[in-house]
Amino acid sequence: MGSTGTIGVNTLDVAKHLPDHIQVAGISGHANTALLVEQARIHRPDWVAITDEAAGGALDRSALPAGCELVVGPDALARKVGGPGHDLVVSAIVGAAGLDSTWAALEAGKDVAVANKETLVLAGPLVLDLAKRRGAHVLPVDSEHSALFQLLQEDGSLHRVEKLVLTGSGGPFRGRKRSDLGAVTVEQALAHPTWRMGRKITIDSATLMNKALELIEARWLFDMPVSKLDAIIHPESVVHSFVEFVDGSVVAQASPPDMRLPIQYALTWPNRVSGPTRRLDWRSLSKWTFEQPDREAFPALDLGLEVARSGGTAGAVLNAANEVAVERFLEGKLAFLDITRLVSEVVGAHTHDASPGLQDLRRADRWARQEARNWQSNQKTTAH
Repeated sequence: MGSTGTIGVNTLDVAKHLPDHIQVAGISGHANTALLVEQARIHRPDWVAITDEAAGGALDRSALPAGCELVVGPDALARKVGGPGHDLVVSAIVGAAGLDSTWAALEAGKDVAVANKETLVLAGPLVLDLAKRRGAHVLPVDSEHSALFQLLQEDGSLHRVEKLVLTGSGGPFRGRKRSDLGAVTVEQALAHPTWRMGRKITIDSATLMNKALELIEARWLFDMPVSKLDAIIHPESVVHSFVEFVDGSVVAQASPPDMRLPIQYALTWPNRVSGPTRRLDWRSLSKWTFEQPDREAFPALDLGLEVARSGGTAGAVLNAANEVAVERFLEGKLAFLDITRLVSEVVGAHTHDASPGLQDLRRADRWARQEARNWQSNQKTTAH
């Protein structure tokens, strides 16, 4: 799901290199029909789903391989991922839009490889409870969470874990003070030094909101209290996470910054196979550096920990407000520093529900989006 995005393209590249292990049953995209058709011709899936009604209606079905079914609309995608013919779904749709299809797959008992961190930020406890009830596995694809997942395979007893530490590159503004960030442009924020990602996640990396979302995701994915979660800056992006055990032993997972490795591990778990991913060149290794994040310049990190501690509707509100804030920044309608400020004010203004159902989370999501669209830098939001 989301085969035309960065994760989707890399997933299909892994599949192309591992034909004996992975067969592609279906692919979906929103409106990039040209790339979807190209992918369908290469991978010969049973079906292609286009969630944008207009784009799907305009596509000439004869462009798809013979025997490849075309389905259109988000509801059609949810039906297909919950249907027969596959046992694993890769959730790579960006933002809260990925929740419905992820939910449908888990409800049908399918294992889900989650690259869509927003699903767990928005509804982590409900999603993981559904997976448990349906006997499905939720497998992390984010490099940091994949690293933690891999490390915990060696000693999965979470009561023996003292701390989970996620690493982050620091983004394009590592080392900058808050006073340096007032006039940041979209082009500067999109110039990530290490990873090549979509525009939304690249801006999240620049504000460190991406790390905040990952801390919330780790809170639910590994059922870990916030007191045992932390983050550290590692500009080389080679060490992806650390696990510290109660005896003081610390283990780390390291690999070159190549998303195909965590994707491949999720697709082939619990096995490991040789694949197309980059390898460490041991002869060229010199040093890896680490530093503490500047929490004054990048307040999103502490905001994420606060939201992870609060739980309930807080994650849905943070995620929705951030999606709107990033969109407004990319459109030139919001200053860079106001992204986190907007999100923080919307989170602080909402009426917190500690034990929401799925519909409660949807209402919180809608409210937060509207508040974020109405937000102005010289006004406060009002509680709903």
